[in-house]
Order: sequence, then C-alpha cells, then structure tokens
Amino acid sequence: MSAALPTSGREWHLVARPHGWPKAEDFALREAPVTAPGEGRVLVRNLYFSVDPYMRGRMNDVKSYTPPFRLDHPMDGGAVGEVIASDAEGIAVGDHVLHGLGWREYAEVPARHAVKVDPSVAPLSAYLGVLGMTGLTAYAGLFDVASFKEGDAVFVSGAAGAVGSQVGQMARIKGASRVIGSAGSDEKVRLLVEEYGFDAAFNYHDGPVVEQLRAAAPGGIDVYFDNVGGEHLEAAISTLNVHGRVTVCGMIAQYNATEPTPGPRNLALVIGKRLRIQGMLVSDHAALQPQFVKDVAGWLASGELKYRETLVEGIENGFDAFLGLLRGENTGKMIVSLA
Repeated sequence: MSAALPTSGREWHLVARPHGWPKAEDFALREAPVTAPGEGRVLVRNLYFSVDPYMRGRMNDVKSYTPPFRLDHPMDGGAVGEVIASDAEGIAVGDHVLHGLGWREYAEVPARHAVKVDPSVAPLSAYLGVLGMTGLTAYAGLFDVASFKEGDAVFVSGAAGAVGSQVGQMARIKGASRVIGSAGSDEKVRLLVEEYGFDAAFNYHDGPVVEQLRAAAPGGIDVYFDNVGGEHLEAAISTLNVHGRVTVCGMIAQYNATEPTPGPRNLALVIGKRLRIQGMLVSDHAALQPQFVKDVAGWLASGELKYRETLVEGIENGFDAFLGLLRGENTGKMIVSLA
C-alpha cells in the first residue's frame, strides 16, 4: 500500500436531467473523500478522462442499452491513470491502467475492471481514443458491421471526429476506391483531405448534403458510416449503390432535440437497392480487440494512420469539454487532461 494518500478529490455529478442542450446548472463539481482501496481493488489517480457523445443519452432517465447516470452521483466513462495504492494481485503502485470511472480525480476500481496499459507503446491519452473504445468502434463498425471490402466507396459523416477520422483512414489503408467525409467547418474539410488522405470532403453547412455527396461520389457509395443521422442518413440512402451497407454508430444531430426528429423520407429505396442498415454498439465486438490492437499499432508505427486529440486542461473544465464536443468544437478525440 502507498503511504500518504490524498484525503479528498473532485468529481462531476449530474444534479438535474437536461432538457435539450445541457446547461451548467445541470452539473456540479463536488469534493469527495478518498479512501484506501479494498481487497481486490486499486486506487487510481486519473490522468485523462474521456467525454463522448453517448454520454448525452445517459443523462436522460430512459431505458437504453446502458443505464442512465444517477442524479447526485459521480458520472462515469473511460479514464486512464496511475495506480497510487493497490490491494490486488497483478497490479502494482506505479502501473498505468485503463478503466471506466472517469469524470473524477481519484477512482477506486475493482482490479478486474482495470486494464494495464503501456505508456511506452503510445501516449496514455491514445488508450482513450485511437487505441481504445473509439478506435475499436471505427474498426468493428467498418470491417465487421459494414462488411467493408477492397474497392468499396465509403462515405463517413462527422468525419473529423474521433471515430469518423479513423473510419476513413482505415478504409483508405484497406483499399477503398474512394473515401468521402463530411464535417462542419472548412478547416476540418482541409484536415480530412490533406492530413487524413480522404479523396473528397465537404462542409455540410455549404448546401444540401445530398447535392454535395453526389458531386463528391459520382459513382455512388457502397458503405455509409453514420455518426450524425438526419439529413446525412437520407442523403446516403439516396446515394448508396445496390447492396450498399450502412453502419449506424451515432446520431449526434438529434441528441439534444426536444421534439421528435423526422426520419429519412426515402426509406422505400432500401427495398429496390437491397440495402442493409445496422446499428452497432462497440461492446458487442470485444472479441476483435486483439486483432484491432495489432493492426492499429502497426498502422500507427508505419505512419499510415494519423490521429488528433483535443485536450482540455483541468477537471473544472469537464462540463465545458463535454458541451464543446456536442457543438463539434473538437478535432479528433475530446479528452480532459488532469495530468
């Protein structure tokens, strides 16, 4: 056991269910006692934690694939940190671990829910993004769910985000005939083409998505990786070729909507085109983890795969980081740094 442990640490609590866009008064940063870890547990000083779009859904009190955040309790999510006390075999003080108790400075974690990570292989923050759940989401959604094959033309919405930017690059690496992305600013569009190697990209604020997509993909598309929903999904259905596949990963366009959002008006095309539209949760694809890490580590080492992170410093800025993510202010993975 470590000697001088901190007596308290700060953690973010949800104190009210947001209606529409989350507001600062829906959240509270509170001081909580820190105790030595129980048997089979470790105490972690978090260095980085993740904020992700799916967390918006957990702020609503509705039945879903993951339980809602409880009011007046610490929120959770991916985090990586340094073990400062251990009462668990196989994890020592000084080890770095990935775990699920983010949104706080100190976390007491069951050892079975902590995964040791190596900071010499990649920066610790990468285990929350390109080498973590984000990267696996891109990998599984493209190769498993969308059944990507060499020669496919691929369209990605939210393409400058953490998942989308990986999807496009993985498709390019594995021989896509064309990779197209949409993003919300001219700067992100340039990033997609110049740094990530997309064949074409457009700013969805510049005009109807369907018109811009058809211009960017004159031969149609075979795969659509959906992070946005709404108008983007309708445009993709119009542009998909026969036997096209859609992976529905996220629908950030409607997460803060207070009224029902209209569905695609062209769903009848699914029949004649024999389209396959499938939703995905990364938790269903844990078996791909070893192959994913092997492939992605290789692509990172060779320089074929690039990634960006938007780091927000300080736990006190956790809510601002989350709101910025929902507004699209991040490029790549949005991470709060407590280092």
